[in-house]
Amino acid sequence: MTKKEIEILLRHALIGDGKMAYGLYKHELEELLDEWKLSMAKENDNYIFAVTENNGDVAMVLIEKAGQVYINEQAREKLEALWLGAYESNMMKIIPIFAKQLAKGEIPVSGVKMAVVA
Repeated sequence: MTKKEIEILLRHALIGDGKMAYGLYKHELEELLDEWKLSMAKENDNYIFAVTENNGDVAMVLIEKAGQVYINEQAREKLEALWLGAYESNMMKIIPIFAKQLAKGEIPVSGVKMAVVA
């Protein structure tokens, strides 16, 4: 699949509230959870999320610092809440980067640190 085709699929799933595939999560993302949790701790991220695409299906996972795991639509909803008011604009910037990585056969992962304002 081309980068452009993947971008369209990601936009539909991540911004257009499209359906995501649980089977794809189980097949490509679930086995990486422990690795990502270790990475989060090492990098001191507040949360980390990843997306994948395969044969037109999209899957997503979001892991919070406390270890809570959100899958597919729940991951999208959680990220929307975390990025309140900025979700769509952030995704429009990230999707082309993620599509490029997916087109190369890589699973894009993004760790996020949150600043505490006193």
